[in-house]
Amino acid sequence: MVRPPCCRFLPPRRAASAAAGAARRLLLSTPIFYANGPPHIGHLYSALLADALHRYRGLRGAGSGRLSTGTDEHGLKIQQAAAAAGTTPPELCERTSGLFRHALTQAAVSFTDFIRTSEPRHQRAVQHFWGRLRAGGALYRGSYEGWYCTPEECFLPESQLADGRDAQGRPCKVSLESGHQVHWTREDNYMFKLSTFREPLRRWLQDNPEAICPQPFHQRVLHWLEEELPDLSVSRERSRLPWGIPVPGDSTQTIYVWVDALVNYLSVLGYPETHGEWWPAAHHVVGKDILKFHAIYWPALLLAAGLAPPEKILVHSHWTVHGQKMSKSLGNVVDPMACIQQFTLDGFRYFLLRQGVPERDCDYYEEKVVKVVNSELADALGGLLNRSTALSINPTSTYPCFSESCFPKLLGDGVPRAGGRASAEDYELVASVASLPLQVATAFEAFQIYKALECITLCVRQTNGFFQRHQPWKLNRDNPTEQLWLDTILHVTLECLRVFGTLLQPVVPHTADRLLSRLAVGPEERTLVGLTFLPRYHGQQSPFEGRLLGPSTGLLFQRLEKSLQHQTGTQKL
Repeated sequence: MVRPPCCRFLPPRRAASAAAGAARRLLLSTPIFYANGPPHIGHLYSALLADALHRYRGLRGAGSGRLSTGTDEHGLKIQQAAAAAGTTPPELCERTSGLFRHALTQAAVSFTDFIRTSEPRHQRAVQHFWGRLRAGGALYRGSYEGWYCTPEECFLPESQLADGRDAQGRPCKVSLESGHQVHWTREDNYMFKLSTFREPLRRWLQDNPEAICPQPFHQRVLHWLEEELPDLSVSRERSRLPWGIPVPGDSTQTIYVWVDALVNYLSVLGYPETHGEWWPAAHHVVGKDILKFHAIYWPALLLAAGLAPPEKILVHSHWTVHGQKMSKSLGNVVDPMACIQQFTLDGFRYFLLRQGVPERDCDYYEEKVVKVVNSELADALGGLLNRSTALSINPTSTYPCFSESCFPKLLGDGVPRAGGRASAEDYELVASVASLPLQVATAFEAFQIYKALECITLCVRQTNGFFQRHQPWKLNRDNPTEQLWLDTILHVTLECLRVFGTLLQPVVPHTADRLLSRLAVGPEERTLVGLTFLPRYHGQQSPFEGRLLGPSTGLLFQRLEKSLQHQTGTQKL
């Protein structure tokens, strides 16, 4: 292969849009999903992670935000899938892109931009980006040969191959990570000087230790940069791949599908005219299978084009089904629309974000969904709301008054004033819920949404313990002293529920809305800006005290039942 002369590419200075500060612009993005098949829960998980981050940022009033998603519609896989389906690539992409848009909309993903790589605005951006690479001396013509994996749309080195069998049982080479068959391919095309970027990429990661999160994936990329980093083939012969964006000025070549796809993050920002108002303030949510493309290829391409790498790459692992990798051949690909229908929208959103741990693969099976959702949403949270707002215990349907004499503030030595009825466990509850917003903020910032939900769940359990411990239904409302304590128990419980509902909005928006509406919390009172908890405990006024509760809408969350007809939760493809 022809080797180019060595060049130095240094990271450009970051734009002002990336400056530190709470109120600023930020693009959150999902990967754009490959349009060769319908959505599965892996796609939905990526989208829900980004959606929860986007919604949470909005609650904090952190500035202008956008959430982009879309479909990747070019490449050899699309050509082959269309041929197998007896249709054309444009028709296949139109249909499949519609499926993704519908699925994400049904899942309440609050995307602001949906990009398709077949759109003229994107094709124009890609061709301009290519021109920047060429003008910067980052491209050259060369011959390339190696093992090409069509499903992954990339060449693989020998170190990433294993021996396997093809569909007819004949020996063949397969990708070590995915198991997909590879084929020896030789082409004359354009090469990108990726090898030149080893040191700039290292410096970028060393100077930005949180650029790739969680940390194990940051270390994985650094390890890759210790290995050989060969130049990258960035075009394909158009005779083999007509379905793609042509190389500007060379009708014999098609731009490599990954170069094409990655530029979508700029296309949605109006590249090449208006992207500077946002870039590089971008956080990409991606699966670990496409980490190398986003953490090595994409930053290198950006540097070569005179742009800074994105601020953060947030990486998650995969979902298995009963311990097995999802696969069309196994028929165990989980249909997210069927899951939403079976487990409800908020139920399935909650399960994926509660059980999904970015650092490791997570397992899906129906019994786990039912158990988690029933235990934490229906019983613990819903049961607490229903019990504390029931007419039998709160006949006036109001946000009751808090009695400082019943629940006195702790003195400096940690001892309450004499005469109160609150126990040590009650003060622990108040401390736990008071610290909950900061714990949730820390978890979201660390891309650990599951930990945020774990913290909320623990506080919900503590609040249930508080309610059960004092048994307000046994108190005598005809006794003024007992009535004061009863009202205080209910006030504390409703204050806890108000905090839980506010913090759960990014994950279960509909359930949180019903909870907050039941507590008569107005739209302007649902943000994290100025969120207070139990101000009466601190001797301050509460805007909720004495307020009429909102109308009852029945159970907050209906318990799920296992459905015999959906026991596998999968679709046959």
